[in-house]
Amino acid sequence: MNNSWNILNWNAPKPILDRQLEVNRRQFLGRTANGVGLAALATLLTRDGLTAAQDDSSLPSIFRTIAPKARRVIYLFQNGAPTHVDLFDYKPRLKELHGQPVPEEYLGGKRFSTMTGNPQGKLMLAPVEPFAQHGQSGAWVSQFLPHTARIADELCFIKSMHTEAVNHAPAISFLLSGAQIPGRPTMGAWLNYGLGSESDELPGYVVMTSVSRGTTCGQIFYDFYWGSGFLPTRYQGSKFRGSRDPVLYLQNPQGMPASLRRDLLDDLAALNHIRFQQAGDPEIQTRIAQYEMAYRMQSSVPALTDFSDEPESVLDLYGPQVREPGTFAYNCLMSRRLAEKGVRFIQCMHAGWDQHNSLTTELYTQCRDTDQPSAALIEDLKMRGMLDDTLVIWGGEFGRTPFIQGSLDNRPRWGRDHHPYAFTVWMAGGGVKPGITYGASDDLGFNATRNPVHVHDFQATILHLLGIHHEMLTYRFQGRYFRLTDVHGSVVQDILNQGS
Repeated sequence: MNNSWNILNWNAPKPILDRQLEVNRRQFLGRTANGVGLAALATLLTRDGLTAAQDDSSLPSIFRTIAPKARRVIYLFQNGAPTHVDLFDYKPRLKELHGQPVPEEYLGGKRFSTMTGNPQGKLMLAPVEPFAQHGQSGAWVSQFLPHTARIADELCFIKSMHTEAVNHAPAISFLLSGAQIPGRPTMGAWLNYGLGSESDELPGYVVMTSVSRGTTCGQIFYDFYWGSGFLPTRYQGSKFRGSRDPVLYLQNPQGMPASLRRDLLDDLAALNHIRFQQAGDPEIQTRIAQYEMAYRMQSSVPALTDFSDEPESVLDLYGPQVREPGTFAYNCLMSRRLAEKGVRFIQCMHAGWDQHNSLTTELYTQCRDTDQPSAALIEDLKMRGMLDDTLVIWGGEFGRTPFIQGSLDNRPRWGRDHHPYAFTVWMAGGGVKPGITYGASDDLGFNATRNPVHVHDFQATILHLLGIHHEMLTYRFQGRYFRLTDVHGSVVQDILNQGS
C-alpha cells in the first residue's frame, strides 16, 4: 500500500472540501439568512405555522390587523357550477320568454365557452322547478332545495357574483387561488401560512372530495385545487380519502412497535436538521414537520372517523348517506368534527354540477345528495355554538346560462352552459349577516347589475372575516410580492355583522 496517499494527506487533492470552502454570496445567504434566520424566526413566532397561535386573542398573527369574527372556514365547494337560475335566482321573465331567442342587448360581445359558440339565436329556458319565498327573510329558493329553504334565515345569499373564466379548471383555480393558471397558493394554504393551525394532531388545511352516483360529469379533482404554490409545501391541503382509512400509510407496518417508530423519527429528524443547517432549504423543515404530524395523526385520525359517539339524531340530521364514507353527507359531518379539532380550513368539494344536458335528470340527484347535508351542517354547528365563529361557504366556480343548451323539444336532454357573468353563492356564520340577500342580477339572471361582487372582492371579504387585511397577507416570490387577491379586491362591508 502506498503510504503517501490516505485520507489524512492534506497535500492531496480534495475537490469536495475545496468546493465547500469556495462559498459564494448566494451560498452564504442561503446558509445564514435562510438557515439561522429561519430557525430564529420559527422560535420567535410559533411552532406550527409562520404566525400560528394557540389562542388567537392572546397572541394574534402578525398578519391580523382586524378583530377576527371567524376562527375557521368550511368551504362546501360545488364543482361544475350550480345553475343559479334554477336554484336561487328567481326570474319570472325567464318563464315569459321561454322558447324565445336571447334578446340581443344582453349579449354585448360577451365571451362564452366553445360549447355555446355564438349565443345569438339561443332560446331562453324557464326554471325547471318552481320557486317560493322562505323564512322571515323571504329568500327565494327553488323546490330543488327544500332543506336549504328551511334554513334560509341563517344564510346570506350573494346573487351578484361574477368571474372572468369560462371553463371549469381555470375558474376553480381563480376562485381558490386568485389566478386562472395553476401554481399560486390556494386560499387554505394562504390561511395555513398566515394563521397557522390550532390543532396539534391534524393538519391546518384538510380537503375531502365526493361525486354523486350515476353522474355523467367528467370533472377531475386536480391537486392544484388545494396546492401551496410557491409557499412551502407544509401549507398545502392534506387530502383525506373517502374511506374509513382516509390517510394512506398512516399505520405502522406489522411488527413495528410505536416506540421503534418514535426512535426512527427522532433519528431522521436529527439527520434532516443537520442538512437544514447546511442548505437552509425550508422544504427540509416541511419534511420534519410532516413526519411528526403523521405520527400524531396515527391516533387522532382513527378517532375522527369513528362516528359511534354521534347521537342518532345528529346522524339522521345529515341524511341516510352520512354512514357511507366518500359521500357528501359523510364529508359534511367530517367537516364539523374536523372543525371541532381545530382545523383552520376545510375544503369539502363535490363534483357533478355540470348540467350541459341533464337539468331534468341528474340535477335532481345532485340536489338530493347535497341539500340535506349542507343544511344539517349549519344546524349542527349552531346547536353546538360553533356557527358564530365558523364561516361556511356554499357555491361553485360560476353559474349557468339562462338560455338552453340543446333542443327545447328534447326535455330529457335539457341543459345550460357555463355562465361567468352572474351567479349565486351563500355564506353563513363567522361574522356574516344572516337572513339577507345581497346584490342582484338583471331580469334574466344574465348580468350582475346591483352591487356586483368580483371573485377578488369575495376573497378579500373572507380574509377580513378571519381578521386579515387582504393586502397585508403577502409572500415574496421571484422578485415580487404576491397575495391571494392579486392587486384587486374590496371587502363587501354590507354583508358583515356590525363590528365585523
